[in-house]
Amino acid sequence: MSYLDRIAECNAHDLGGFLPFRIGGAQPGWVKPGFARRLADFPDVFAVDEGGVRTAPALDGFEVRTEAVGSVLRALSEDGTIGRWRDEAYPVGGPLFGPHLMWMDRSAVSFFGVRAYGVHVNGFVRDGGGIRMWIGRRAADKATYPDMLDNFVAGGQPVGIGLMENVIKEASEEAGVPEALAAAARPVGAVSYCHEIEEGLKPDVMYCYDLELPAAFVPENQDGEIEEFYLWPIERAMETVAETDEFKFNCNLVCIDFFVRHGLIGPESPDYLDIVRGLRR
Repeated sequence: MSYLDRIAECNAHDLGGFLPFRIGGAQPGWVKPGFARRLADFPDVFAVDEGGVRTAPALDGFEVRTEAVGSVLRALSEDGTIGRWRDEAYPVGGPLFGPHLMWMDRSAVSFFGVRAYGVHVNGFVRDGGGIRMWIGRRAADKATYPDMLDNFVAGGQPVGIGLMENVIKEASEEAGVPEALAAAARPVGAVSYCHEIEEGLKPDVMYCYDLELPAAFVPENQDGEIEEFYLWPIERAMETVAETDEFKFNCNLVCIDFFVRHGLIGPESPDYLDIVRGLRR
């Protein structure tokens, strides 16, 4: 296994198994045929045929679409089709901060194959001439990817909150980081991928931040989502990413990006250019 294997896993998908999801003349996502058949039960909201799924023409405008689609999604959440309602609005169509074609609850985003966004923070400590990286282990009772390794801090990016505001919030909830310390997190770019899961498609973007932490700081989870934290020598983190599948799949990209930016994977590596290109799809 290798870093390229991790990147390939994040981008494993086959659009031949999906139908376009359209809103007017735009196509913000993709749906699986089985889910399309379920949406056909709501003809006032969705028009479904062999060419794909589109919102009904009568749903003209952001607020009308958001309300009508939202009512369907609540019904699908209640009957277990899309799982637990998250009460977090995610954008559909357009750039992260708008304008958007509509909003939908986080619980449904992958079913519609629309782009979701998140913030991921690399927490690290300088150790002489080296680096140690804080790694989290997801709680065993988490609904998604339980007991897997995770980045120091990470969270989805709903509408109505800024990126740095979200970093500070997630850092407090997940690792007990004081606001003044979390505010020192440095934006360092973004990674992206397109990954097929059972529910649908994840063509997602993760905004990356580096947070250098004091040697005396020890994270403490506050929201029950992280079981424990480890402070690993960077060599162990690199080996774990390259040689195992212990990390939640997309967290590998955030780690690899960190390794590249800090010169730990250098241009002398025979896979260097493929790695750099593969982090942004």
